Amino acid sequence: MNKERIFKVLLKPLVTEKTAGMAEASNQVAFIVDTTANKREIKAAVEHLFDVSVVGVRVVSMLGKTKRTRTGLGKCSDWKKAYVRLAPGQDIDFTSAV
Repeated sequence: MNKERIFKVLLKPLVTEKTAGMAEASNQVAFIVDTTANKREIKAAVEHLFDVSVVGVRVVSMLGKTKRTRTGLGKCSDWKKAYVRLAPGQDIDFTSAV
């Protein structure tokens, strides 16, 4: 996997109450990823960008919601999220400011 692809796989971290609880309880973090990314690419990107070791990756494809607008029906884009389980003792902290 080339360097350019590594930076395009992870779009942003998914920080919610549910993912914060998962981070504390089971050492997992969640990311919104590119819809064409697979598990191997996600694992390589997380390990390269955050210098952590990844134990496993679960991927969920989310369907975009249908919204009613003044001109008819519209649809939000489909997206993909990844749950990344880190090795014991590893941590990624998104709440601290740099």
